[in-house]
Amino acid sequence: MTGLRQNTAAFGHLQIVPKALSNIEQPSLATHVFGLDLKTPIMMAPTAAQGLAHSQGEKDTARGVAAVGGLMAQSTYSSTSIADTAAAGNGAPQFFQLYMSKDWTFNESLLDEAVKAGVKAILLTVDATVDGYREADIVNNFQFPIPMANLTKFSEGDGKGKGIGEIYASAAQKISEDDVRRIADYTHLPVIVKGIQSPEDALRAIGAGAAGIYVSNHGGVS
Repeated sequence: MTGLRQNTAAFGHLQIVPKALSNIEQPSLATHVFGLDLKTPIMMAPTAAQGLAHSQGEKDTARGVAAVGGLMAQSTYSSTSIADTAAAGNGAPQFFQLYMSKDWTFNESLLDEAVKAGVKAILLTVDATVDGYREADIVNNFQFPIPMANLTKFSEGDGKGKGIGEIYASAAQKISEDDVRRIADYTHLPVIVKGIQSPEDALRAIGAGAAGIYVSNHGGVS
């Protein structure tokens, strides 16, 4: 939990410093990211299973992000399908975050859906290859609700929810520079490596052809 405490302390330390004498009459929040024009510099992080909090889940998040002109990123572990989430954004730019599976055919099926839905980039998560020890989930026998649109292939047959440990058991533990190249070549989309925490890994990712990096320690709880 040290990472979680440090993340919370760092966030609490953030301060906004006003800038005066800037000679601006009508300031704009518009920005340009990865070739995309955004009205506001806000990116929705790929957060799993939003259907746990709201019946519309990622679809309503996509609508809200689109309304303010931000950038939506949807998770492999979304409650709603890639296509439905993209459609809810009504043409607003979206990224798709991939948790790589050991089964490359499964990875291809998700990437195919993402490309077909018109996502603008792939976020490849590399900092969550194994599950952290989540004692509360064990005590409460927490199960993700089924269906989770992108994971139904893992759950066909029994109709039951899956625990986070079962989901991670299917995840790829070996992720290398070759996977960055493979995803970029397969999708012809920018690949942004998510979960970078060191300069050395940043250089390694960019050297492998990544269009950018996403500095993250997964909230400090993975």
